[in-house]
Amino acid sequence: MTVRVLIVDDQELVRGGFRMILEARPDIEVVGEAGDGAAALSLVDSTRPDVALMDVRMPVLDGIEATRRITASDSHARVIVLTTYDLDDAVHAALRAGASGFLLKDARPNDLVDAVRIVARGDALLAPSVTRRLLERFADIAPSRPARALEVLTQREVEILTLVAMALSNSEIADRLVLSEATVKTHVSSLLRKLGLRDRVQAVVLAYDLKLVHPRR
Repeated sequence: MTVRVLIVDDQELVRGGFRMILEARPDIEVVGEAGDGAAALSLVDSTRPDVALMDVRMPVLDGIEATRRITASDSHARVIVLTTYDLDDAVHAALRAGASGFLLKDARPNDLVDAVRIVARGDALLAPSVTRRLLERFADIAPSRPARALEVLTQREVEILTLVAMALSNSEIADRLVLSEATVKTHVSSLLRKLGLRDRVQAVVLAYDLKLVHPRR
């Protein structure tokens, strides 16, 4: 299956570099480029990308608001935020807006390609260590969501959501709970569906919002 990618950045050289790297792969097609968030929204509608590489700071409409509108629409596009610094405040805002992960602009070409493939198949682009550092830094400014959101989950799903927020992988959760990795994966898929979340990144944010876990200082 070919992954359709939209590149959104206000620097033409950056867009051109990403295009050159991605189009060298037979399973990736760049379907468009945009220099600001407003243009990106229009292209998402017309090109139907699987993945949008989204810069944060752009004219007309910034990447955070563009991400929020894309993920709230009926588009199936997933967003990878492009950033210069891995713990930028804007990265956290973009993840809360619905981005599936983030990538440093100076990432190696193979990392860029891997990121697109990872997000296109529905996984989140955050290593456990990055998830922990990011959420622990910003969780204290997250608005608390009503605890009744957990009422739709089983006790086991709440337990697994808590462990996901502690940055444990499915394999580590399976070892902790003495379950098969396949069973854990099924539980994770179920709780994401029940809570209306796109991926593990949003699950981690929600767990912090609900105070299932707390930032460590």
